[in-house]
Amino acid sequence: MANHSEPWSPSSWQSKPIKQDVTYDDEAHVERVLQKVAHLPPLVTPAEIMKLREQLKEVALGNSFLLQGGDCAELFEYCSQDPIESKLKVLLQMSLVLTWGARTSVVRMARMAGQYAKPRSKLTEMYEGREILSFRGDNVNGFDPNDRKPDPERLLGAYFHSASTLNYVRAILSSGFADLHRPSSWNLDHVRSSPLRQEYQTIVDRLLESLDFMRTIGADSPQGIPSSLNTVDIFMSHEGLLLEYEQSLTRHLPSPTDPKGERKWYNTGAHFLWIGDRTRQPDGAHVEYMRGIENPIGVKVGPTTKPEDLPELLNRIDPKKEIGKITLITRYGAGNVEKYLPAHIEAVKESGHVVVWVCDPMHGNAKVAPSGVRTRHFADIITVG
Repeated sequence: MANHSEPWSPSSWQSKPIKQDVTYDDEAHVERVLQKVAHLPPLVTPAEIMKLREQLKEVALGNSFLLQGGDCAELFEYCSQDPIESKLKVLLQMSLVLTWGARTSVVRMARMAGQYAKPRSKLTEMYEGREILSFRGDNVNGFDPNDRKPDPERLLGAYFHSASTLNYVRAILSSGFADLHRPSSWNLDHVRSSPLRQEYQTIVDRLLESLDFMRTIGADSPQGIPSSLNTVDIFMSHEGLLLEYEQSLTRHLPSPTDPKGERKWYNTGAHFLWIGDRTRQPDGAHVEYMRGIENPIGVKVGPTTKPEDLPELLNRIDPKKEIGKITLITRYGAGNVEKYLPAHIEAVKESGHVVVWVCDPMHGNAKVAPSGVRTRHFADIITVG
């Protein structure tokens, strides 16, 4: 049983057992890079982080819906105009359909601007008869089989690619990219089904009619004054896997919710971080790091999660039992939902924690095609969702 009152610091995780860590040849080089990252400005602010906390509280209470989407493993080359806009369009289209159909507000969260690390079940793999290091994500090594040596400079690359992605996202959102008066600009070039295209267009047409009516009676926002019709919040998230990097982005800053401006610890590299299926040990380094920051925290939950272990894990991360502080991201696979989910829900209810529940329909449903490519059956995705 962990001692929840033991002291915490951004580096206290170093005294705990760790999984999925990276070994570099030149530790002095790593330290120089981390010091550089620690010197660079925050990517997100405490005010944004706490805004997400408030919105996730409403999700946990059943008053809103959380939509999270993006890459399994983001690549540096995705830091470009078209990939960024395409992912935002999909999130906006999905949230529009959810809001229209379910008549509920939607919290939008992207796996972008930092999802560069990739946990692996094996540290090596076979390639053309020789054993090479596994690809660990663009912030560790290269996908090219000849570029698998961990390179500390990639951590600096992760920061600047994250900053560039965030900068462009902020710029286009403030320039009307998400304006509900222009939903037709979120084209459906990626949708092959004509019936689906028509169904979406029908929603758009009805929305535009409603907005036109509001404008006619003067209920629309005054010209030039931003409102929820003109833009939206899109928060950034990634798996907090490389703790040295996360520590470098952890800052002691004034709390926007404290009347006296008391300083608290924030990870300023993302609004939301999560702990993966392989790193959620209650006495482990990743849980130790996450328990000390103000950011909302996600935890992957799957078939290997014992119901009796959940209360200790939740208490470790959030001893105050703050509503919506923790998001449980379920990744069971299509055939395991009924087998595991009810017991996990019951364990959480008995613990007294009020969490956000999120379904991850992709992980846990992977199949390997005859060509060797990992894929998913759409029917399995729908079944889990």
